[in-house]
Amino acid sequence: MFAPRSLRRIAYQGLAAAAVAALGWFLISNTAANLEARRIASGYGFLSREAGFEIGESFFLRYSAADSYARALVVGLVNTLGVAAIGIVLATVLGGAIGLARLARDALLRTLAAAYVEFVRNVPLLVQLFFWYALITEALPAPREALSPLPGVFLTNRGIFFPGPGSVPELSGFNFVGGAALSPEFATLLIGLATYTAAFIAEIVRAGILAIERGQLDAAYALGLSRWQVTRLVVLPQALRVIVPPLTSQYLNLTKNSSLAVAIGYPDLVSIANTTINQTGQAIEGVAIIMAVYLTVSL
Repeated sequence: MFAPRSLRRIAYQGLAAAAVAALGWFLISNTAANLEARRIASGYGFLSREAGFEIGESFFLRYSAADSYARALVVGLVNTLGVAAIGIVLATVLGGAIGLARLARDALLRTLAAAYVEFVRNVPLLVQLFFWYALITEALPAPREALSPLPGVFLTNRGIFFPGPGSVPELSGFNFVGGAALSPEFATLLIGLATYTAAFIAEIVRAGILAIERGQLDAAYALGLSRWQVTRLVVLPQALRVIVPPLTSQYLNLTKNSSLAVAIGYPDLVSIANTTINQTGQAIEGVAIIMAVYLTVSL
C-alpha cells in the first residue's frame, strides 16, 4: 500500500505531465489555426512532389531534379553522415597524434602541439572553413597546372583528384576525368571539421593519459616492460575509460558542426532543407525534419 507521500508524489507528477501535454496541444492547435488563417499549407504531403532542383554531389545515391523532395532530403542526410564519418576518422587520428605530441619529451614538439591546440580551438570554425575554401579555390592552380604530391594524386582549384576503383585521373581538356575526386566544398568541410575537432580530441587524449597515476608507470618499468608494452598494457586500457565519454561528445559535435556546410555551398541536409523550405514555403515542417534528424543522431 502506498504511503501518503508516495501518493502525493505520483499525483504531482501526473499533474505536471498533464500540464505539459495541455501546453503542447495548445501550441500545436494554435499554430495550425494561424497557418490556416494565413492560407499557408501544412503537413508533409510536399515530400512526394517533384523537387525540381539539382544537387551538385551525393554519396552513392542517384538523384535528378525529377526526384521527390523526400529523396533530395535523403541525399542531404547521406552527404552529412558521409562527411561526418570520414571526418571522425581523420580527427581521431590527428587528434590522437597531437595529444601524444603534447606529452612528448621533445620541448619543440610539445610547444608546436600546444600552439596548434590553442590557436585552432580559439578561432571560430566558420572562419576556418572560409580560410580553407579560399585556400583551395584561390591558392591551388588550375587543372592544367595541377600539383601532384603523389603519383596519380592532383590538387587543383576544382577539387582533389586521386585514383579510384579501376581508373586513374587523366587530364582531358580543362579538367580531369576518371578516378575519384573530392569537390572543393567537400574537401573544405572535411579538412575544416577534422582539424578543428582534432584540437579538442588532443586535449581529451592528453587528459586521459595524465589521469593514470605515475606510480603505475614506475611499477611497469620496474618489471622490465618496454615503453611500447607499458603503453599497450598499462596506459591505453586505463586511459580509454577516461577518453571514450568526452570523445563521443566530440563526434556528435563534429556531426552537428557539419551544418555549417551551407556557408560554403556543400549540399548537406541543412542546405537541401533550406532549398526545400524556400520552394514549398513549409518552414515548420522543414525545420522539424532537421531537428528530428539531429536529435536522432545525438541519441
